[in-house]
Amino acid sequence: MPVNKKVNLVEAHAGRATRRREIVLRAGMAGVAATLGSPFLRPAHAAKKSLKIMQWNHFVPAFDDWFNKKFVKEWGERNDTEVIVTNVGMTSIESRAAAEINKKQGHDLCMFLSPPASYEDQVIDHRDIYAECERKYGKPLEIAVKSTFNPVTKKYFGFSDSYVPDPVNYRKDLWDDVGVKPDTWDAIRDGGRKIKQKHGIPVGIGMSNELDSSMALRSILLAFGAGVQDAQGRPSLKSPKTLEALKYAKALYAETMTDEIFSWDASSNNRQMLAGKGSLTLNAISVTRTGESEKIPIADKILLGRPARGPAASIGVMHLMNAYVIWKFARNIDGAKRFLVDLAGASRDAFLASGFYNFPTFPQLVPDLQKLVANDPKAVPADKYAIFSDADKWTVGVGYPGYANGAIDEIWKGWLIPKMFADAASGRLTPEAALDLYSGQVNDIFGKWRSLKKV
Repeated sequence: MPVNKKVNLVEAHAGRATRRREIVLRAGMAGVAATLGSPFLRPAHAAKKSLKIMQWNHFVPAFDDWFNKKFVKEWGERNDTEVIVTNVGMTSIESRAAAEINKKQGHDLCMFLSPPASYEDQVIDHRDIYAECERKYGKPLEIAVKSTFNPVTKKYFGFSDSYVPDPVNYRKDLWDDVGVKPDTWDAIRDGGRKIKQKHGIPVGIGMSNELDSSMALRSILLAFGAGVQDAQGRPSLKSPKTLEALKYAKALYAETMTDEIFSWDASSNNRQMLAGKGSLTLNAISVTRTGESEKIPIADKILLGRPARGPAASIGVMHLMNAYVIWKFARNIDGAKRFLVDLAGASRDAFLASGFYNFPTFPQLVPDLQKLVANDPKAVPADKYAIFSDADKWTVGVGYPGYANGAIDEIWKGWLIPKMFADAASGRLTPEAALDLYSGQVNDIFGKWRSLKKV
């Protein structure tokens, strides 16, 4: 089902995650400033400036090499700007951002891995960045707009140049052995049970307070026709469909998994699969790319599949949503805007450097994407990544079917969805009690943001 169509902006208005390093790239004084639209022009003889950027340590090391040592360096030279990139672990981004907001100083640009809607009052309106990109590159995908635009306040609280799909990762040898294809949630339960009984190898879908669990469990909700909110931005967690999803997850855990999934971190499913101790998980391609780069034999047996189909749908919540914000207190707002436009323009280089991890939100910039994913020289088989040829059709944002907003962001940061699933699956609460408890919390959070006139 098509879910990520390109959007006209006028219509839209109605293993390395814990390591930190700083790289300072000093640009030469010579160079020609990039020519952009009027919102980005600067005086011809303006003094050399600095631009400070904070973003995560990418799971694919080659991306950081490209970004820090090539793209940023060349951009700084063209724009007479000293660019300072601070790479931090993914779990440190929120605390670092909160500290900068408190001090009203820090980086000009800050990258988040999910829609940063709760920071709307602390950031500029990023509307003209999208407008300039649309003028230069064409229309953005709906997932980008719905992840960075608030239809209530009419403000773009961020800008997204890319997103990361979240496919099914599975051991083909094990699933072939039991004669089951893991393309539906019923099949995952059936085949996962058979594999665990025969080989002692479990399914690994986290129910912990971490990113991978949050995205995978939201995909299960959507597959069952449930969700945190509806298309109008109203809380919708309390429903028979959510209860059905919780009962399914309880059975899936009991029949196919182990209790380690309740204490996982964001790399636990990677480690489980590459150690040969997992039959299936939901994750980005960090599993297979790590296996390829480190020449782990089991990686050749791990294949990728589109989102599993449930009673209602076959769609997946994105693994990551790369969303940049420019703080209101940034010292180089114009330079930050110019940088984001140019970064989007380099989407093909970013896609290749990330090993197909970062998918463009302006798809026209990677016109040969289908050809690239159909035949990858590092993959076994060579067409392992071919499922991504239509990733924009089956990947949705964390606020789907509505827009990301402050309530969605707070629910995400509070880990309410994995907590609900964990309580129901572990037996700490009945599915009915878990649904009552967490839907009440969701309703309260929406009420708070509604009183702030943000939803």
